[in-house]
Amino acid sequence: MIPLSVPNISGEELENVKNCIETGWISSAGSYVDEFEEKFSEYLGVQGSVSAVNGTAALHLSLKILGVRKNDLVIMPNVTFVASANAISYIGANPILIDINEHDWQMDIPLLEDFLSDECQKNKDGDLIHLKSSRRISALMIVHVQGNMCNMDKLLNICNKYNLPVLEDAAEALGSSFKDNYAGTMGHIGCFSFNGNKIISTGGGGMIVSRNPDFIKKAKHLSTTAKVNSLTYYHDEIGYNYRLVNVLAAIGVAQLEKLEIFKEKKIQIASRYRKNLRGIGDIGFQKIKSDVISNEWLFTITTKSMQELLSYLNNNGVMSRPFWIPMNELPMYSECLYVSSNNISSHIHQRALSIPCSTGISDCQIGEVIEKIKLFFNS
Repeated sequence: MIPLSVPNISGEELENVKNCIETGWISSAGSYVDEFEEKFSEYLGVQGSVSAVNGTAALHLSLKILGVRKNDLVIMPNVTFVASANAISYIGANPILIDINEHDWQMDIPLLEDFLSDECQKNKDGDLIHLKSSRRISALMIVHVQGNMCNMDKLLNICNKYNLPVLEDAAEALGSSFKDNYAGTMGHIGCFSFNGNKIISTGGGGMIVSRNPDFIKKAKHLSTTAKVNSLTYYHDEIGYNYRLVNVLAAIGVAQLEKLEIFKEKKIQIASRYRKNLRGIGDIGFQKIKSDVISNEWLFTITTKSMQELLSYLNNNGVMSRPFWIPMNELPMYSECLYVSSNNISSHIHQRALSIPCSTGISDCQIGEVIEKIKLFFNS
């Protein structure tokens, strides 16, 4: 079976992990945690980075740092992995789900703008209020779906107009950029994931980044149980045991050294798929605008025959997966406000499937995937 997207462990990972074990520094304290955070900040050009046990924990902490409170509303796209919405729920807040653009599969910015103009209003304190529910909208979470990015200039201008802090869920978009600005660095806070299927992996892990030093300081404090003094175990607020452990950070240090190589490989894989599958059946692709460089994290095609092709590929040695179920179709989020005119989310979900694109995939394996897709449509 050709896997969908698996880690590429081919460098100094084993040596770094061995060093952790031999020195006994395998937990949340250790030099690799600091090194990973420093090198991550250097790569993105941000003020600082704080590692976390996973991307969901990073989102949860970031929402708290931005001031999201219980019973607040947080705007987010309707198509994403469920962790984005779950992090909002952990706060006790609720998502407002915005439909996606049918071409790039990112949040529909004109739809967002109309919603804010027609259904929301700033109160005398400067808070943005959803008029129908009288609830405060305290942040916007933009998700860079599949490593692609929306028009961030337009989004940030809108959010500035309405005093909305921006959290970038860049879990899928490490290395992607909009007008030479890396994903995760344009909003108030950015979050990343190092899950096993991401472009670099620590097995499990996440990162919070920001250009605001106060946000970084707060993230470090909250992620280490809000401990003020380690000798007396004095904690000054409710914190979280969210710190990444040293042995996983050791893997991250080695993986980060190969990020640009991995990104280039992902782009090459996507280019080959687009070239060889264009015009085959009714296959379509996610559109990437000229001012965006996508890391092409998880290559995904669309076809009306998605379910049949999905079964065919998985039964013939090619792992493939459907797109995420839109958030408004999940039971726990079905009652959330869903802003849409044409329900593009459902349209894309019914047609999209992801195909093998690991950074370690061979040219021969890519050729096999292409040939089997062609065979399906020709038959």
